[in-house]
Amino acid sequence: MLPDNDIRFDASGQPWLDQLVQQHANDASRLLQILREVQERFGHIPRQAISRLASKLSIPRAHIESVASFYSFLHLEPNGEFRVLFSDNITDRMLGSQALMEQMCQQLWLQPGKVSEDGLVSIGTTSCTGMCDQGPALLVNNRAITRLTHQRVQEIAQLIRNRTSLNDWPADFFHIEDNIRRSGLLLGNTLALGEVLRAALSLGGEKIVESIKASGLRGRGGAGFPTGLKWEACRNAKGSDHYVVCNADEGEPGTFKDRVLLNQQADLVFEGMTLCALAVGSKKGFLYLRGEYRYLLDPLQAVLQRRRDSKLLGANILGKKGFDFDIDIHLGAGAYICGEESALIESLEGKRGVPRNRPPFPVTHGYMQQPTALDNVETFCQAALALHIGAEKYRAIGTEKSTGSKLISVSGECPRPGIYEYPFGVTVSEILQDCGAVNTRAVQISGPSGVCVPESEFGRKLGFEDLPTAGAFMVFDDSRDMFEVAHNYVHFFAHESCGFCTPCRVGTSILKQTMDKIAAGHGTLYDITEIENLDRVLQTTSHCGLGRTACNPVLHTLKHFRPAYENRLKSLMFSPAFDLDGSLARARQMTGRDDAGAHLKENE
Repeated sequence: MLPDNDIRFDASGQPWLDQLVQQHANDASRLLQILREVQERFGHIPRQAISRLASKLSIPRAHIESVASFYSFLHLEPNGEFRVLFSDNITDRMLGSQALMEQMCQQLWLQPGKVSEDGLVSIGTTSCTGMCDQGPALLVNNRAITRLTHQRVQEIAQLIRNRTSLNDWPADFFHIEDNIRRSGLLLGNTLALGEVLRAALSLGGEKIVESIKASGLRGRGGAGFPTGLKWEACRNAKGSDHYVVCNADEGEPGTFKDRVLLNQQADLVFEGMTLCALAVGSKKGFLYLRGEYRYLLDPLQAVLQRRRDSKLLGANILGKKGFDFDIDIHLGAGAYICGEESALIESLEGKRGVPRNRPPFPVTHGYMQQPTALDNVETFCQAALALHIGAEKYRAIGTEKSTGSKLISVSGECPRPGIYEYPFGVTVSEILQDCGAVNTRAVQISGPSGVCVPESEFGRKLGFEDLPTAGAFMVFDDSRDMFEVAHNYVHFFAHESCGFCTPCRVGTSILKQTMDKIAAGHGTLYDITEIENLDRVLQTTSHCGLGRTACNPVLHTLKHFRPAYENRLKSLMFSPAFDLDGSLARARQMTGRDDAGAHLKENE
């Protein structure tokens, strides 16, 4: 990593940067990708690089700095040759991640959130790495290391002290398992390369749309919008270009199914995107890959090239004249909000990932304000399968309103975490039995923004009729304090708020402070009432879904596990968050006084 004012940037960095910009066609919409590659080379984004980019891309320097400051994985100042981020998801905490981080900080003589004086290393936390089935986990320079132990942390600290290049670290450190525990229609498919696409060429775009509509397929991102209706709206929308976008930014804590699909079923993902392109009349597609999955970038690029070589991408696909379609991969840089579709599109255009006002919706005004069909990884896979087996057979799987199968990311307190595939309609208790969970107190469905299901409701079914889910299934046994679970989730929302709208920016901060106050033993019934009032404000005034769901973890755990809160409350109707008399205890000890005059009176 070069110092920020190092003259070597001009000597070697500037020609490299100019070549990088040329590789990206001098396109300002690819700013995030350019910044990511600049950081990978220099360890941060040097001031000289920003000035040069502003000139080459013809955009204001302030815009570049604004974009770079939005994403947590980008740094405008040196942040260490080794940048270590421990996953701070609740499942990692349950496995001892905090103690492991403290151990590494002690071994490297460093405080969390700081850069060592010699510029060697920084240590901090990140919300979730998508490795919940094999935690505790961390990222080193955006490369994931799982199954941390005290021994492994000690070895990592030694490698950092020795300034050993990541390329020379033990390969098994970076081994990531898929942990597929139960397969079905999707994970068990044996489709040949391009098989579905070849069969669909004779159908044409309109019949593809009709078949998807007839299958009853709904989006697998959690909202469950009918996929066929979305493709039809995009196909019929007026625009000079149409686009296909795959949302692979699964940042919801507890979700990791897309990681496995991109590793195991990448061809099926790209097949589904290509089928969508044929249906909506698109020539260009994008896969937006979350920054935590950087390790998948090169393998995915190889799959795309193989598909091009097999005439499954590019010009005149499979010999069909005029059927031109190709896919680019854009890598995110640490922003949970970019999982929201309009924020993802903003990021795809090289901007800050701030959600747009809707309407208009992406199907008419998406990428570059053109019609865009945007679905997540699993949805594109399911679309290809629905076309392959036919609408009637596909509808026979699952339930009436939730057709097909669903991938579930199981993590937490169970002996067999991993990926489970079920037809829609499976009960919570069936999944718990399959993953070996015992003495389960609660299950968090669909991440922090989802639903907390207590033991009395384990008969409920996963599906859009009852428990819609993006896939997360976090298990908590009867030793778990559900207040601490909600406390962690509240911190997550406060950290991940994009800050665009005041209700969410301020509201998530107030919620965090209130939960911190309760955790410190200063909470009252008044604070719980204020959380309920805050939820009503966020529900009605927040710009996007993050703010509207931020109070969910607290309200759901309050409903089912209220004693976990009440046991922490004082009996007073109001209590300050700061105990002034308690803070004077050290002074009393130093002066040897503990008489009444050394204490604050209650009416003071």
